Amino acid sequence: MSDETITNSVTDASEPLATDTAIANEAETETADTAETVETPDAVAADTTAADSADDRADLLEKIAALEAAQASLSQLVEERNTQYMRLAADFENFRKRTQREKEELEVQIKCKTISELLPVVDSFELARTHIQTATEAEEKIHRSYQGVYKQLVDCLKRIGVSAMRPEGKPFDPNHHEAVMREPTSEHPEGTVLEELKRGYMLGDRVLRHAMVKVAATPEEDGGSEMNPTNDVTDV
Repeated sequence: MSDETITNSVTDASEPLATDTAIANEAETETADTAETVETPDAVAADTTAADSADDRADLLEKIAALEAAQASLSQLVEERNTQYMRLAADFENFRKRTQREKEELEVQIKCKTISELLPVVDSFELARTHIQTATEAEEKIHRSYQGVYKQLVDCLKRIGVSAMRPEGKPFDPNHHEAVMREPTSEHPEGTVLEELKRGYMLGDRVLRHAMVKVAATPEEDGGSEMNPTNDVTDV
């Protein structure tokens, strides 16, 4: 066999092998392309999911911030309403107390005015008890009758808080006494109440009527003992 024949035989034998190798390479290329084609949608989907997740997170953070702002606004509104309520409650309590005080003061004023209208009646009873002298049994019976009425009136005044002043021997107090006479004397300090000429009365700690009194003066004072000649005290 010649060398040319051997060479041709080798060439003929190697051609199928080269063809198989080319086919194998082409198959691997197609497989790689197919793999790339299959992986590409997954990557796109992953990128899309990541983007959507970021958007959702941003939206969630925005909503949380809005809710926190709304909560802060509501908390401030509640605090303002509580402050307004406390102020209204305090104003109402002050109004209630002021109204109660005004009501009580009005009641006391009405009571004082009513009682003051009765004091001249008490004065008349006391004047009659002091000056009237009974000569017969009938007069004595009448005297006891109106003295019983006087006692009932005085007891009624005591029950509602009226009390008579007893200023004799006490220092003169312009808040309770009205000095209508001065008497020079060395037996009492100057300004001492010597005599109650017209009885004064109190309702609790409130003056119903000032007591008309005669007060002590130093013996050196001149000008008479009567300070207010226009005051009629002869009916006491």
